Amino acid sequence: MRNLRTAVLTVLATGLVVTALAQVPAAAAPAPAPAQPKFLSASQLPASHTPWTAGPVRKGVPAEGSVCTTGIAPAAGTRHRDFRTELDTNARQTITVAPTTAKAKKLAAELRSALETCLDRLKEQDPGLEGEAFYQGRINVEEGAHVYSIDTSYPEVGSTDIGLYSVGRDGRTVTVVEWGQMGELDGAPLEGFKKTTRTAVTQLH
Repeated sequence: MRNLRTAVLTVLATGLVVTALAQVPAAAAPAPAPAQPKFLSASQLPASHTPWTAGPVRKGVPAEGSVCTTGIAPAAGTRHRDFRTELDTNARQTITVAPTTAKAKKLAAELRSALETCLDRLKEQDPGLEGEAFYQGRINVEEGAHVYSIDTSYPEVGSTDIGLYSVGRDGRTVTVVEWGQMGELDGAPLEGFKKTTRTAVTQLH
């Protein structure tokens, strides 16, 4: 009888444990991490005489900052990718995911302001520099993208450079696309750059 009683108590105790475990709610599965914004590929850049080569996506702001926008985007939440061709044409895309939409709007506004005043600041730093800067219009994609061109030259040495820039935003994500080469605006692929900018903003999310 004692062995039977012990066996019965063991079964009852085991049943209580099983019942108690059954009543404990299962731990919720961790939420999947949000997908990172997608960068441009080499094939999505404006057409060039030689193929584009895409560098790796790197965390943080570029070690060698951009002429017009250095120091504006925070390192936290920022990644960048550089591109180049064999004919001294280069490009860069920088993407920043801000903590809030309001901060993303503020960042986009600051980047646009930096581009709008870039040429004047460059001339102050180097009085021998000449150039022209133009706002090339808005692209209606997501929260919008804005395109700029800056044409610079050093008459004393006869060198000219053209840069195309854009700032776009999708929610709390801001991207800057830059393109540059030797030459003047007439030889720059402005329409191709606008297409690249549209692609860059469209595929952020």
